[in-house]
Amino acid sequence: MLDDALARPTEADLLATPHLLESAIVGLPNTAGLYAWWAPPDVLPVFDGPANYGDRTQRLLYLGKAKRLRSRIASYHLRDSGRSTLRRTLAGLLMPAEGYRTTWTDRVVLVTEDEQRLTDWMHRHLTLTWSEHPDPVPLEKALISRLRPPLNVDGADHGVALDHVKEARAHYYASAGPRPDK
Repeated sequence: MLDDALARPTEADLLATPHLLESAIVGLPNTAGLYAWWAPPDVLPVFDGPANYGDRTQRLLYLGKAKRLRSRIASYHLRDSGRSTLRRTLAGLLMPAEGYRTTWTDRVVLVTEDEQRLTDWMHRHLTLTWSEHPDPVPLEKALISRLRPPLNVDGADHGVALDHVKEARAHYYASAGPRPDK
């Protein structure tokens, strides 16, 4: 079990007032740590994550770890559905409303225009917090278990939300059709 005294400062950082993505990208360090994605309750209303302590109008959606926070957010989560579970989940959830399209490369990805449309959607609807920590791996598991972000699958136990996430991910992958022969 993780020592609560080790997790508490990181948890406090993650629950602090979230940053708009434009300022977050500039402020993110290139060190290891954890990050949390937030949205108002009317964005993806089927998911009821815990409220943010610094801004009660924001609900936790997803929590992750990174070896380098800035590159993880800017190069993965805000650019490439092939490398971001969060992007694939969001795309699957939003496909009916946004009409995102997928294609095969070595994996299922959004088509280029839809990668940009999803990034734009994220900038309009999501905010971010983070906490630097040299060894985020054990903290991530403990904080997912404690905070129960609804878009996390590994380490989470949240019933109906988990079913919605799994359905969205399955829809995302199925939308590309069968894998082409190599």
